[in-house]
Amino acid sequence: MTENVIYCSMRGRVSQPQLFSYVDLEERVRPDHPLRRIKTLADAALKEMDQTLTDLYSPLGRESIPPEQLLKASLLQIIYGLRSERQLVERIDDSFTFRWFLDLSIDAPMWVPTVYSKNRDRLLKTEIARSFLSHIVECARSKGYVSQEHFSVDGTLLQAWASFKSMESIPPESSDDNSPTPPTPSSSETPPPKGKDVVKDFRGLSFSNKTHRSRTDPDARLARKSEATAAKLSYLANAMIENRSGLVVDGEVRLASGDGGETQAAASMVDRVEGDTPITVGADKGYDTKDFVKQLQEMAAEPHVARNIGKNRSSAVPTEIAEKPGYAVSIRCRKRIEQVFGWIKLAGCLRQVKIRGKAAVDAFFLLALSAYNLVRMNRLMAEKA
Repeated sequence: MTENVIYCSMRGRVSQPQLFSYVDLEERVRPDHPLRRIKTLADAALKEMDQTLTDLYSPLGRESIPPEQLLKASLLQIIYGLRSERQLVERIDDSFTFRWFLDLSIDAPMWVPTVYSKNRDRLLKTEIARSFLSHIVECARSKGYVSQEHFSVDGTLLQAWASFKSMESIPPESSDDNSPTPPTPSSSETPPPKGKDVVKDFRGLSFSNKTHRSRTDPDARLARKSEATAAKLSYLANAMIENRSGLVVDGEVRLASGDGGETQAAASMVDRVEGDTPITVGADKGYDTKDFVKQLQEMAAEPHVARNIGKNRSSAVPTEIAEKPGYAVSIRCRKRIEQVFGWIKLAGCLRQVKIRGKAAVDAFFLLALSAYNLVRMNRLMAEKA
């Protein structure tokens, strides 16, 4: 009786790698890779900013890392959720796809992480990040993804890169917040010791934005989302989306001082909306105040704010506006802005920003909004195709 033997193909052998090889990065990236559309959109926006970027550099001295590569590398860091610049540089060095996205040749030497960080921090200013976001929005508008009539606003807290260990008392005259004065510690309380990695006892001590500042990030402020959550050093990030496709059209970061920063930021973003046609602005119940509703109406913006009606409280939104069919549509569409905040915090790793200072956090937040738009536009273009 004979056994049935099934033979496979001839066994492969490990051979010595070739000393020389010709690699075309364009062929290494598959045709349907998501970064292809994102690269096209980002390159188009950076081409429009060429003169602006050129004016930032001196014609003399040693050449720096090209600003286009700095901005696109930051986009990769946000899109792929890379927590550190060192990890980003290692991924670029190892990945054909990342090198192709940045227009780096396969033989180009990789940057030193600290050199990349310093060059990126010098370039990434609020004006540059806002200009990049504006060009992305204009590109989306030219493709029919963004209207000019219906918007929504909201804000969220971004945890700062600082801890309670860095809190120090400040003179009362140097405070710029309107926070309530906390209970004064008794004279028998010992102030917390200073120094890195020192175990501190915070029992019995009171902290407030009016009496304390972080030593490592003086712009960070104590804030919390509700009475049931703990206060953390944070920044107040605000965004405005267009209701049709959920793309972000504007954003800004403010101090989380608890003095109506969300409504002030929303009014500022509405004021920057271009065009003479009336617009609608959707928002949650936290924006239902007489001052904000009146301010929107003065700017020719119809307040589609969720009505906050309680036992002893009436809404500032007029009844004739709340009864319009478009009001219900705005209330439903405004929830899309939560997807923006969820993406930049989880996928983009901005739940706790690793950059200190309001200006730097503002610029990086705007760049994260641009990254969200690019990912969102890639999906919209794929569905349309």
